[in-house]
Amino acid sequence: MRHLNYTHLLYFWTVAREGSIARASEVLHLTPQTISGQLKKLADTVGDPLFTKAGRGLVLTETGQVVCQYADEIFHLGAELTERVKTNQPLLPTSLSIGIVNSVPKLIAQRVLQTALTLPDAVRLNCKEADLDVLIGELAVHKLDLVISDQPLPSGTHVRAYNHALGSSPVGLFAHKEQAHLYKDFPNSLNKAPILLPNAESALRRQLDTWFDEHDVLPKLVAEFDDSALLKAFGEAGLGVFPAPTAISKEVSAMYNCMLLGTMDGITENFYAISPERKIKHPAVLAITEAAKNRVFSG
Repeated sequence: MRHLNYTHLLYFWTVAREGSIARASEVLHLTPQTISGQLKKLADTVGDPLFTKAGRGLVLTETGQVVCQYADEIFHLGAELTERVKTNQPLLPTSLSIGIVNSVPKLIAQRVLQTALTLPDAVRLNCKEADLDVLIGELAVHKLDLVISDQPLPSGTHVRAYNHALGSSPVGLFAHKEQAHLYKDFPNSLNKAPILLPNAESALRRQLDTWFDEHDVLPKLVAEFDDSALLKAFGEAGLGVFPAPTAISKEVSAMYNCMLLGTMDGITENFYAISPERKIKHPAVLAITEAAKNRVFSG
């Protein structure tokens, strides 16, 4: 490959971030024709197309995604260098953007991610919650470095990303201490008992419904949630029995003033880190995944 022109790279990076040449031309105060010409020169230098058309916008090709990832790092380092020279201060912490699927328990996410904050080189976390589809879309355009999920990347997804298993936990049913009587004769005591469940689209919900059928138990469904924290908040208010991973049973019991009624035999909740790399290289991401495997889910 010939020598890279960093002005061309800047124009490319801006188009990738803005989604179209027209919007990039407004940001850069250049004509669309000028930007188009510079993009062609960069593609010729790289040796592969960088964009494909999608409606009125542009979508990165696989080569474009790789180039964009390097461009992100190059211009981020440039910004850090400018800041350090200007302020004569130590480098700012590396920013790590993490997507967390709504249904992942917040305590699990916190335990998995906190390792990044203890590394010798300072890391600043930028966390965002959303549905898996939304987060994978942002991972594809390099707005996220990692996604923490309770289900793997769906098959057939046209995004170049990879699943890294973090671990799994059995699932238990918890209830406010005023509902402690449900502990006796578990799980038969759940018949007609109020229950709070994740919504029907979640991977865990399908397992729960099957478990109730197999144990001939028919609780009274009070509410469904796509946010695990809101589900537990309703449980804390004594509005129903709710599921949670037993890996965090002590924390759940203390935080939500509840107790574990029993473990749901045969049900496990699995957790994944989804990254754009088959082999994780980022030291903070590597530390997160290794700590999850060795400490969070080791027991």
